[in-house]
Amino acid sequence: MENVQVKDKTFSIFLTEEQIKARVQEMATKINKDLAGKRPLFMAVLNGSFIFAADLIRQIDIPCDITFVRMASYIGTQSTGRVKELIGLNEVIEGRTVVVLEDIIDTGLTMRELVSILKAKHPAEIRIASLVVKPDSLKVELDINYHCFDIPNKFIVGYGLDYDGEGRNLPAIYAVV
Repeated sequence: MENVQVKDKTFSIFLTEEQIKARVQEMATKINKDLAGKRPLFMAVLNGSFIFAADLIRQIDIPCDITFVRMASYIGTQSTGRVKELIGLNEVIEGRTVVVLEDIIDTGLTMRELVSILKAKHPAEIRIASLVVKPDSLKVELDINYHCFDIPNKFIVGYGLDYDGEGRNLPAIYAVV
């Protein structure tokens, strides 16, 4: 599908399934190499990262664990700039290598808040892995260790990313027209 309708907006193909699959595989290869000999805890940020996390974790061949947290800062197509913690972390992460899996880093405010919360729990290290990053939208400095794509400041859906809860199931990523 070249174009899709999600709610009141039309989106056109931006990143194909094949492009996404190839970049996720490259990221997994780098993580496997970088974290060899460690047992990282992958922390997927719900809801958007669930497809990315599932595809990535299937390519990880080192011993690891996975957990899920939920944070939110979006309403519709805009970041609110306010972070709400919806579901907290239950695992003990003290002394662990934590790899935060995020679908998109836009302003960086949500990730900064999550990293702050995690640092207070004394992990050995925190690494950030994001499917997409919008460098021109970042409002804070972040050390993003792994990412698949830098994208312009466009609103996107698909591959877990949504528009008011819809469009997550699209197998590719689409940008608003």
